[in-house]
Amino acid sequence: MPEIREQSDVCVVGAGHAGCEAALACARLGLETVLFTVSVDSIALMPCNPNIGGSSKGHLVRELDALGGEMGKVIDQTFIQSKMLNQSKGPAVHSLRAQADKADYTRKMRQVIENQEHLTVKQAEVCELLAEDNKDENTIAEKRITGLKIATGIVYECKAVILCTGTYLNARCLCGESITYTGPNGLQAATHLTDSLKNLGIEMRRFKTGTPARMDGRSLDYDKMELQRGDERIVPFSFSTDPEEIQIEQVPCYLTYTNEETHKIIRENLDRSPIYAGVIEGTGPRYCPSIEDKVVKFADKSRHQVFIEPEGLHTNEMYVGGMSSSLPEDVQIAMYRTVPGLEHCRIVRNAYAIEYDCINSIQLKSSLEFKKIKGLFSGGQLNGSSGYEEAAAQGLIAGINAAMEIMGKEPLIMDRSESYIGVLIDDLVTKETFEPYRMMTSRAEYRLLLRQDNADLRLRKKGYEAGLVSEKEYRYVCEKEKAIQSEIQRLKKTMVGACKEHQEFLEKHGSAKLRTGTSLAELMCRPELSYDLLKEIDPDREALPSDAIEQVEIEIKYEGYIARQHRQVEQHKKMEYKKIPEQLDYDEIKSLRMEARQKLKIYRPVSVGQASRISGVSPADISVLLVYLEQEKRV
Repeated sequence: MPEIREQSDVCVVGAGHAGCEAALACARLGLETVLFTVSVDSIALMPCNPNIGGSSKGHLVRELDALGGEMGKVIDQTFIQSKMLNQSKGPAVHSLRAQADKADYTRKMRQVIENQEHLTVKQAEVCELLAEDNKDENTIAEKRITGLKIATGIVYECKAVILCTGTYLNARCLCGESITYTGPNGLQAATHLTDSLKNLGIEMRRFKTGTPARMDGRSLDYDKMELQRGDERIVPFSFSTDPEEIQIEQVPCYLTYTNEETHKIIRENLDRSPIYAGVIEGTGPRYCPSIEDKVVKFADKSRHQVFIEPEGLHTNEMYVGGMSSSLPEDVQIAMYRTVPGLEHCRIVRNAYAIEYDCINSIQLKSSLEFKKIKGLFSGGQLNGSSGYEEAAAQGLIAGINAAMEIMGKEPLIMDRSESYIGVLIDDLVTKETFEPYRMMTSRAEYRLLLRQDNADLRLRKKGYEAGLVSEKEYRYVCEKEKAIQSEIQRLKKTMVGACKEHQEFLEKHGSAKLRTGTSLAELMCRPELSYDLLKEIDPDREALPSDAIEQVEIEIKYEGYIARQHRQVEQHKKMEYKKIPEQLDYDEIKSLRMEARQKLKIYRPVSVGQASRISGVSPADISVLLVYLEQEKRV
């Protein structure tokens, strides 16, 4: 047969949440892009939980949206319940979470993908990456990507490849003794690409995740469960979504609990669980354990939460959150039927564990390009992370940076002091992970600055400079920021005296009376007072949008804490600005300890700050490195 060759600028392998964002970014920047998927029906598939966002994950989605990504827009069009989590706590940990209509989400994202200019979808299994020796002496890369080959033998020549294979590489699903060699939901696994990656010198790992059963909603007794409603006032994920357009009637979710009978059945059948029988080779996620792991590792707990969540408006399937498992079907039936409300449940889809190949992510630069293979980028669960949101964020950055490289521009490197995306990527490339990585608010040192509510103020400019945010959207954010700062200054300068009217106002709201004059800003710092309440004694104020008011209130109430974090960031930036040449010969730095030298040669940090976060590199090693770099600068 004659060899068929196609040409494009970028090839994206995998059409999950990472692949969709990567492909859209490249295509929207004007590059001819081909998106490969083992099944077009799996585009933006939600094989596990039917929601977007959640603690810290909501931050990622809003940051992704601020940079010009698509996930936030699509979930705003397809959610069926929305809730702002952690509202009883401070604004740093407020996180938006929305239940999705899974089928509708996939359909909407596919519609966006299929109608995007410069983007072509191809159903095919990619079996081989093509590369040649790299002749650029200004980089440590040994190879340069030239294209890929699909299973039918067709070669696609391109300038960059982005790998977003999710959980499909050499995947196998386990339900007790039953093992099927498929990807999620019984879809075709990708069985050839791993060998090609290994041939290119890429280090692979084996990870595992899992999903709970889906129930026929008609077989559940909701009266035995706790009703979980959405928020009265819905907050959108996307900064471009009009809040008034998404105030819809929401569907309910439910909460129930396991009990000692549930745990007894699980303990008696642990020998039939692939996790405990030694059948599973991969490492599972610490922060999303199976019900077997919960029962074993938290033996003192008499019950665990179980969330019953609808999979969509046009199906009776209910997701059983908190009870993922790889136990055999007969054990699953017995186990689930001990849970209040599930006594007569009928399982539509069994719970299962899934094993898959992924990479050791320390092989990547902060741009998500492989250090030793120029033009090859990687995003999502292939990088050892877990979750739709983590995947989408990485896909967007990988897509932007693949485009930047082709266009001869500087990569977009997200710093951990300016975004959760920066924390996510920095952790992946500097901290070797031996289990699926999950984003958490506790991982961000500067989380009071990196709130989900100010993602547009932090990142819209970067999205605009990258070419994914319109001038109109960027101008709106600039005007919003100006209005916020103007209002803060006005409140600080507007004084109120201890007159009868003001004293009565304070007394009415349970606030201490004034002994002398004070500013409106100082009054707003009182926990019992808010910007809206102060309108009564500040009648001449100009109207502000609700999102701007939120920023004004947070900036004033947390001013001292925010200022302290800004000082911490300034110290952090000093180290981040001290760049390390990519080809630095660490063997020449004789005062470095052997372990530090070895680690620095493996990780190849781009800055002294990044070097300081590598395990095995001590503060003394950093001091030696700083002295050496200063001496080199003087030469």
